[in-house]
Amino acid sequence: MAHGEVLEFEEYVRTRQDALLRSARRLVPDPTDAQDLLQTALVRTYGRWDGIADKSLADAYLRRVMINTRTEWWRARKLDEVPTEQLPDASVEDGTDQRADRALLMDILKVLAPKQRSVVVLRHWEQMSTEETAAALGMSAGTVKSTLHRALARLRQELESRDLDMRALERGDHRGGDGDHRGDQTVRYEGRERCAA
Repeated sequence: MAHGEVLEFEEYVRTRQDALLRSARRLVPDPTDAQDLLQTALVRTYGRWDGIADKSLADAYLRRVMINTRTEWWRARKLDEVPTEQLPDASVEDGTDQRADRALLMDILKVLAPKQRSVVVLRHWEQMSTEETAAALGMSAGTVKSTLHRALARLRQELESRDLDMRALERGDHRGGDGDHRGDQTVRYEGRERCAA
């Protein structure tokens, strides 16, 4: 690569690094993995920098490299993970509801397959159009739409499931630990008796 292009790439990385790291964080939840993902993508892009004729498309190119790299990592991982019904509590800093919602969304994104996650991230976080997402991922616009539809349905299902689990826990907390379930049932029963009288 010519010296001028090396300087141009360095300037690009300097100005776009924060935004690109945010994109990487949306693709992989662990901050260290996100930094590794970005670094790997930058190394791969550096070797092809002179082949990117329109540098205004560099972000889209780099995001595609990050998605492909993340998919390679996902396929290569050892399958030593054990499925569990109970998810660990996500650690959330004391802060605004917005931070809590963001942590919940990042956690829930883990249930999606890599392709679905990529489509959701590009369409909703990066606010790319269907056509831009299709170009970035190398798929048709129809595939983007159907993948997004299935991904959002899966996310809704996961949110509803967690909401039901939370309500069940709350009901259990109100009854107390003595095993006496008289509370709710008796009140309801007495209410019906009163109404009948």
